[in-house]
Amino acid sequence: MLELIDTELQGRPGPKGLPVRTVLVGLLLALHYHRSASLADVCRVLLDELRAPARSWLGVPDGSRADDHARIAFSRRVYRSFDRLTTALDPLRCDRRRRLPAEEAHVVAAAWEDTDAERARRREPLQEVSDRLVLITVRLAHRRGLFKGWRGDIAADTTPIPAWHEPPQERRGLASVELTAGWHYCGGSEEGIFGHSASLLVASSRRHPAGHAQAGERVSRHPQLALGLVLDTPGKRIGPNAVHSLARLAPFGFPRGLLAADRAYTDQIAEHFAQPARTMGYQVVLDYKQQHRGVQGTHQGALLVDGSLACPAMPDALAHATGLNDKAVRGIDDNSELGDLIAAREPYFLRLKQSANERGAIRLQCPASGPSPAVSCPRFNQVHRVPAPRPAVVDLTNKRATAAHAAAKPTVPIPQGERLRPLPKGELPRICQKPTITVRPGDLGKLDKFRQDRHYLHPAWQDAYRPERANTEGLNGRAKSHGIDVSDPTKRLAHGRVAQTILLALMICSINLHILIAWQQTSEARATATTHEVAPIAGPAARKPDAAGLPPTQRSGDPHDHLRPQHHKRGSRTPVDSPRTPHTPGPPRNFRPTTARQPLPAPDPFGHRLEQTPETPRSRPINQIGRDLVNSS
Repeated sequence: MLELIDTELQGRPGPKGLPVRTVLVGLLLALHYHRSASLADVCRVLLDELRAPARSWLGVPDGSRADDHARIAFSRRVYRSFDRLTTALDPLRCDRRRRLPAEEAHVVAAAWEDTDAERARRREPLQEVSDRLVLITVRLAHRRGLFKGWRGDIAADTTPIPAWHEPPQERRGLASVELTAGWHYCGGSEEGIFGHSASLLVASSRRHPAGHAQAGERVSRHPQLALGLVLDTPGKRIGPNAVHSLARLAPFGFPRGLLAADRAYTDQIAEHFAQPARTMGYQVVLDYKQQHRGVQGTHQGALLVDGSLACPAMPDALAHATGLNDKAVRGIDDNSELGDLIAAREPYFLRLKQSANERGAIRLQCPASGPSPAVSCPRFNQVHRVPAPRPAVVDLTNKRATAAHAAAKPTVPIPQGERLRPLPKGELPRICQKPTITVRPGDLGKLDKFRQDRHYLHPAWQDAYRPERANTEGLNGRAKSHGIDVSDPTKRLAHGRVAQTILLALMICSINLHILIAWQQTSEARATATTHEVAPIAGPAARKPDAAGLPPTQRSGDPHDHLRPQHHKRGSRTPVDSPRTPHTPGPPRNFRPTTARQPLPAPDPFGHRLEQTPETPRSRPINQIGRDLVNSS
């Protein structure tokens, strides 16, 4: 990632300021200790809360803490370095400190939308930097084998990222400082949030491996990390942003499982979301608005009922069973009548005969065809001249034999006039003329966006959709908690979409690191790196920095002690330029516990201050997480 940034910064005029690596590491440390992505906190961390070896490694001059003038000069170098980074990645630079006139702002905002080759080229590195910041934690977890029990299920969601600045003032003809921001409307809310929209992918899990009837509790076998992030204007490119994040996961070789998405993705045209996702091998699981439920259309005579093709003679009561309000549909567990109608639908759906080929085409067959038909259809028997079954003795105590008998299967309701005078074969629906049909990508036209791979509201759909949506809300709850709160614009005050993209990616990266630490502290399973045929994680670094520029390690104690905040013993002289804060004496420098090391307890959710008592040294797996992050960058 640093090489990509250095390539974009080559040849730019003006003083270079601090290295970009120093500012990015400072932002990560500020997020970890202060829960903030403010550049003021970065200056505080780099000047006052690092030890001399860490400051030397990051390129912080020794004289930057001499007096107030030196500190002000250092802070300007930090701001100048971050400004150079955002300027190099901005497709069209403008004054980000004031409100622009509406006409000028429209030209700048169009630079994020048009297809100009140079502007498109400058937009790509920004998204590449954002992707690498998020995927570096995914790569770390993959190396440690933490995704060994993951079946490839992913949940896609779009969440609002509020902006600090005010919306445009139409009366005065002035735009907002955030030129690409807009109004984000959450589902079921009539009040919008001014800011950007973040498209997130979450590593989720279904309730049961095979999606069968609900029984028992779901147990997660992997950390629920954020797998992708794209910041964009609200309401624009919702589907393509999710597809972009899915494509970035291909090099990892993860399995392709279910892809659960809310109603915002159901409204996307099939070419922007559903078709690319199926081409990658994912099974799409969707939800619908009230006006989109029930019979959505037809294809080759078959009815498209809630995303699944069904028999054209399905009873109307079953086809329109879901035409209720959202409260009634979501309360299906307490509505036995709706549950019975959903269960009665199952035999009428077309059955999968052949899975998708390399072109994404599938083969479906009539539910009355095959050696084990699901329904008894007089029309099918008349067209295909199926002989009447011979009388047979059925053991009523055998449930399987009883259910397999033709008398136990539902009968397709055929109009009485057709029973008396059967229609010619040419006038019947296509699915009734031949028992199988081929469904290719795009065959349903605009209706293809409604098609999904699980029967809507069926127990298999609930076991897939509900847990994955719960995983998404769980990550949103962690990201918008009292810690690193992405919904608090005061924690990311930098102006412009470029700065907001970088800061938000760093926030998601820090959140993923916290999830990994918590997972290792609570999970009993420990997978080795050799499970996925990757190089083992490097041990402690040598005394001197290596070729990658990694920091030197200590000879005793934690190899990352120099990256932690300073703690002064009672009675020791505190530097004049360091803030005097209350502290608690810690163990001597060369003190080593005689007992075995214990894992670090769960982090205190209210521990916002840096001045904390030194704890027992952490265990090796947790210590290596930060080092692996630096190695991968």
